[in-house]
Amino acid sequence: MAPVRAIFFDEDQARAVVSRLQADGFEAHVERERLAGEDDDEDHPWAVLTDAPAFVLELLVDQHEGWLDDEEPGTPGTPAPPLDLPSAPKRVKRP
Repeated sequence: MAPVRAIFFDEDQARAVVSRLQADGFEAHVERERLAGEDDDEDHPWAVLTDAPAFVLELLVDQHEGWLDDEEPGTPGTPAPPLDLPSAPKRVKRP
């Protein structure tokens, strides 16, 4: 199972979430999240990666002003299925 990720802009908030998850028996750690195009190292957010269920992390994210990252980095979202389009124009009036 892929780790669940949460993003925080405050290091103390991220470390508080990790402490809580570890106290509850889950594996968790903090990483610095590097954003594309961001030059200032002080502006990079903090990512919490854990093996906890997403709903557990979602509750902590709400308490500590972060957000849940639904996608893994570098992987595109699931594409939508192709549309069922007509092969010819639809006639509205009878000849």
